[in-house]
Amino acid sequence: MKKALLIFLAIFLFIYSFFIEPNMLTVKHYKINDSALKGIKVVFASDFHIKHNQAKRLNKVVEIINEQNPDIVLSVGDFVNGHEEDMTMPIADIVKQLKNIKSKYGFYTVLGNHDWWIDGEGITDTLTLNGIKVLENSNTKVNINSKDIFIAGVEDKTTRTPEIYSALENTKNPVILLTHSPDVFPKVPSDVNLTLSGHVHGGQVRLPLFGALIVPSDYGDKYSLGLIEEKGKKMIVTKGIGNSILNIRFNCIPEIVVVEFE
Repeated sequence: MKKALLIFLAIFLFIYSFFIEPNMLTVKHYKINDSALKGIKVVFASDFHIKHNQAKRLNKVVEIINEQNPDIVLSVGDFVNGHEEDMTMPIADIVKQLKNIKSKYGFYTVLGNHDWWIDGEGITDTLTLNGIKVLENSNTKVNINSKDIFIAGVEDKTTRTPEIYSALENTKNPVILLTHSPDVFPKVPSDVNLTLSGHVHGGQVRLPLFGALIVPSDYGDKYSLGLIEEKGKKMIVTKGIGNSILNIRFNCIPEIVVVEFE
């Protein structure tokens, strides 16, 4: 009897981890006290990793983002999947759906390692031509609800060279910093209001009591997900929408993040 139960449990966990949870999608809400950004709603959607057969999922992502009625949409890249073009939906097809996102004050992003492995320059051009602003060690000023805020972005740590001070050059508070990898967080100045990151997907597989089994970060599980507060600084690391390497998730449901400043 025990053996049968163990076999049933193993089969259930296999089906759930490979076919159910990876296809789920939740909306994670954060409320952050920051008078300089008060009243602004950010939708943070990242690490899409869209495969050839995921047009319906991408459409669902766009629908959920629009349902949040965002002031601004931010991302930290990895729109494409894998290391080769035959592993991903073409960026032109991805952007056709991303163009349907309705954001009052625009869509801003940096690129991720998968974007650069596939074709960073081509992806940058395609996003830019379709109204999605790419920030690579640079920044831009956005007037939201009569407030000037700066959106800054650094290059991907794995494939490029993140230069935080170049990204923040000539900015004034408030500033939101975009970085694909959370590993740059210790070097972020304390006057940055919020850092947004992804890349690690929360580890994808998180065991109770043990946490994530594998996290592609120099800091292990420390910066793997959620709202992190350290030395007066704040960073949100999203679990992401898609999956990297293996299409597996356990106790780490894919998410779209909504940040509301109070």
